[in-house]
Amino acid sequence: MASPFRPALDLLAMYAAYHRDRRNIATHFVGIPLIVYAVAVLMARPVWELGGVMLAPIHGLLLLTTLWYLTRGEFVLGVATSAVNALLAWAALPLGALPTAEWLAWGLGLFVLGWVIQFVGHKYEGRKPAFVDDLVGLLVGPMFVVAEALFALGWGKPLLTAIEMRVGPTRSAA
Repeated sequence: MASPFRPALDLLAMYAAYHRDRRNIATHFVGIPLIVYAVAVLMARPVWELGGVMLAPIHGLLLLTTLWYLTRGEFVLGVATSAVNALLAWAALPLGALPTAEWLAWGLGLFVLGWVIQFVGHKYEGRKPAFVDDLVGLLVGPMFVVAEALFALGWGKPLLTAIEMRVGPTRSAA
C-alpha cells in the first residue's frame, strides 16, 4: 500500500484509473454514499455523554477523516467531502437509537446493498475496485464522488484536466 498522505491529485488519479466508464461512476454516486451512511449507522453506537455532549464512534471517525481530507491539498474538495460525510453521519444517528436488531439490519443491509451496487459498476468497468490494490481507496471513494459532482458543476477544471492527463477521459457506454 502506498502512503495515504499523497496529494489529492495523486489519490484521485489513482482512483480514477479504475473508474473511466460513466456507468461505473454513476453507480458510485449511489453505492458510495450508501456505504458511508451504513458505516455511520453502525458506528452510531455506543453513545457516551462527555461534558453534556453525546458522542459515538462515528464522531471520532468523522474528525479523523475530515482532518485527512482537509490536508490533501485541495481545500474546497476537502471541505465539500467532509461536509457530505458529516451530513450522512448526522442522518445516520437516529438509526443508531433503534433497537439492536433494527439498527444492525439497517446498517448491515445498507452496507451490503452499497457494495452490490459498487460491484455492478465494476462489472461495467471490467476492472476490480481500487481498494483491492490500495486500501486508501476506501477513503478516496467519497472524495472521488464529491469531486465528480463538483466537476459537473464547473469547479476544479485544472484538477480534472490534470487527472485526465494521467489516466485519460471517461468513456460512455459502448
